[in-house]
Formats: sequence, C-alpha cells, structure tokens
Amino acid sequence: MTKTENKRDKANAQRRRQILDAAFMCFLENGYHQTGVREIAKRAGISLGNLYNHFSGKHDVLAEIATLERAELEPFLNLLAQEKPADAVLAEFVTGYAEYLSSPENVILTLEITCEALRKPDIAVLFTESRTALVTAVIGLIERGVREGSLTAVADVEETAHLLIELIEGRAYRAAIDGAPLKRVLAGLREFVSAALVARNL
Repeated sequence: MTKTENKRDKANAQRRRQILDAAFMCFLENGYHQTGVREIAKRAGISLGNLYNHFSGKHDVLAEIATLERAELEPFLNLLAQEKPADAVLAEFVTGYAEYLSSPENVILTLEITCEALRKPDIAVLFTESRTALVTAVIGLIERGVREGSLTAVADVEETAHLLIELIEGRAYRAAIDGAPLKRVLAGLREFVSAALVARNL
C-alpha cells in the first residue's frame, strides 16, 4: 500500500467515524425514524453526496452502529471469562452491566436498535449475534460456578442465562426512565441474583 493510499484510507475511516458520531447524536435526540440523512450530513458537517460515498443510507448507518455496539460488550465477555471465583465474577458482571446499560444514551440507542431489529432482518442478525455471545459467556460462568461449588445448579442453564441478562437489562432501563438511585438498583440486583444463584454452603 502506498503512502497516498494509506492516507486516503485513514481519511475515509475518519469520515465514516464522523458520520457515525453525528448519526448517534441525531438518533439520541430525535429517534431513528425522525432523523433524515440530510440531518446526519448537516450534523457531520459534510454534503449529502459525501455521506452517500460512505453509506448507502440511514439503515446502513444504524447497521454499522449495531456492529460497533458488539465491541462495547467485549469488556463484559472478558470479565465473564476471568478465572476468579464464579460468584465474585457474577457480582462484578451484574454491577458493571447494569451501570453500563442504565446511562440514558445506552437506553435510547439499545431501544432504537431493538425496535429496528423487529423490522429489518439484517439488524436482527447483528442484535442476535451480540446477545448470543453474551448468553454463551454467562452459561460458561454458571457451569463453571456449579463445578467449583460457588453457584447453585439450575435445571436449564441457557434459560437461566437469558433470564439473568433480561433481568439486568429491564431493571437498568426502568431505573434510567424512573430516575431510581443507581446505588439502590445495583444493591437490589446483586441481592436478588445472589439469592437465586449463589450457593449457600460457602
């Protein structure tokens, strides 16, 4: 690759990121369906034609954002794979994931992506891939915890993993909407999950 090509690739990557950042802010402020490509281009400080040089339309912009959201899960996937006692990892995961989800920006963006996933199969695939990775990691943690004796055996590990993630997500979203004190929400989540999954013989 020549220096000119390398410089052009970097410029293209920067411009794509500029468009994605602008779209992210527009979706947060106005919602996905209330945002037009002209608004995104204006927010990014570029022409409409320039935007179309990088994305075929608003849907492709959202698809890219959904892909980037998967990268946001990496710290949690890494946490769930740590070799510390499973009950300690579980408590860290519940706290960290709930804190991450409860920010208003993440609530809005997640709901926008979820709604569009119900309408568009390609967005649904991205959404499902991210969820599957998280569920698989939680399953691994529960199974390890049962083997080491720090977590209680459950009848259906996969269903338990889904329910755990949905509990954290639902409570975090409601806390963001209701304005509930995050400290109390986190304490309640940890207490509930501990009662349900942590072995009592420790």
